[in-house]
Amino acid sequence: MIKVFVSRFDSEKDEEPHLECYEIEKTPQMKVLDALQAINEKYDEDISFRSSCRAGQCGSCGIKYKGNGALACKKEIADGAVIEPLDLPIIKDLVVDKSEIEEKVKDLHLNLNSKKQEEIKTDFNNNDVKDTKKVRGCIECYSCLSTCPVVKHFKEEFDGPYLMRYMSKFGFDPREDESRLNDLLKEGLYNCTSCGKCGSICPKNINSFGDAIEKMREVACQNDLGPLPEHKDIKERVEKTGRSINLTGKSFIDEADKKEKKSKVALFTGCMVDYKLQDIGEALLDVLDANGIEIDIPEGQVCCGSPLIRTGQTDIVQDLVDKNKEVFKDYDTVLTVCAGCGATLKNDHPEYGSNLNVQDISEFLKGKLDKSKMKDLDMTVTWHDPCHLSRSQGIKDEPRDIIEDINGVKLVEMQYPCQCCGAGGGIKSGKPEIALELSKSKAEMIKDTGAEAVITICPFCQYNLQDGLDEIGLTNVKSMNILELLQKAYAKEE
Repeated sequence: MIKVFVSRFDSEKDEEPHLECYEIEKTPQMKVLDALQAINEKYDEDISFRSSCRAGQCGSCGIKYKGNGALACKKEIADGAVIEPLDLPIIKDLVVDKSEIEEKVKDLHLNLNSKKQEEIKTDFNNNDVKDTKKVRGCIECYSCLSTCPVVKHFKEEFDGPYLMRYMSKFGFDPREDESRLNDLLKEGLYNCTSCGKCGSICPKNINSFGDAIEKMREVACQNDLGPLPEHKDIKERVEKTGRSINLTGKSFIDEADKKEKKSKVALFTGCMVDYKLQDIGEALLDVLDANGIEIDIPEGQVCCGSPLIRTGQTDIVQDLVDKNKEVFKDYDTVLTVCAGCGATLKNDHPEYGSNLNVQDISEFLKGKLDKSKMKDLDMTVTWHDPCHLSRSQGIKDEPRDIIEDINGVKLVEMQYPCQCCGAGGGIKSGKPEIALELSKSKAEMIKDTGAEAVITICPFCQYNLQDGLDEIGLTNVKSMNILELLQKAYAKEE
């Protein structure tokens, strides 16, 4: 038997939606749709929900499952599941009114605004067709709209992944004039955090950020309609210094021990560790030293290009990739201590001709840590999944395993550990109000755990989470990199 919680609402007798608990017998591979039908049959209930094809093709049975959009006919039910309607006006129970989205599409007049024949690109090739095909498989279940963290807090400023994707398929068409770019900018092209949550829950595996928003940002830059001024500043810094941020203190790479080593493992520091959060680099060296591990920290490395790729400024990325490829060409393994850097080196650099063997620090350290040298920390912590670690790299278990192996540390999961904190996609620099609001939402989850610290493996997340914690008055809770936690565990008694 399993317990299932279903949101109920009847406008004739309920003021607000409320959850009701039902116990049912779970059959093998039982889907949410099957569970709802079983509840109605067992309890003689009349829970209202939509369904049609039962094959994940029509999109009519979109619901929220444990806070994320899903199709009731495809999502397998589990004990303790919470089933709610999409974030749209509720008609009854799980049935929502989708007319506001349909009206929005109508108001946008999404038809092809054709150029004159002589203005149309003559090289309309397979790549153009490929770009449009990637975003044309949508079945309009609207699950992505109820999953997007920006839509939840800034619905008026950001139309969300569904409409961004919808508009992009016109923007990709070489027959389309530039007016579609202006529509995309008006509806929030630069308000997406690049968290990738919409793609991870999409029943058709549409990557609305990577295949639509990010590509259209690139087109906007090519047409001098983007990016935001703050993003242009980032590009200028990268061109001048090789780093996306200004230097605070002394460069970690410049100050690192330059003794000759024979290691075939090298560290890719990223901009934040080299120029701003040098303490994370020092923590890494302390942890490696405690476990007898040597690495190289080669000079000459530059920004991975992530801030530029995410904001559409791709014209100098090849040069960055080539420089890093040359620096790391003789190493067997390249370590990253930043989720964004790791995701970019693994997923984006191969498109520019670089295929380094990249490992996140949690992948590398798992199974290598000597617990006998750790002291008892007696700490309660919670874990924040960086979007570019959990979704972009598929790394979730490794950091949790490491934390649970630290003597005296208790890991308490927050409600939604993989919900975006708001630091990515150029949001922290270009739209700081969005970054802070999403960080405050995450800080409230951290507060509910009673943890003394929130642990992560992303300097940008770490910085933004601390802003959110401070903003809600939780100044006694620290945002820490997992290496700083390990450094505390290996610190020698004074």
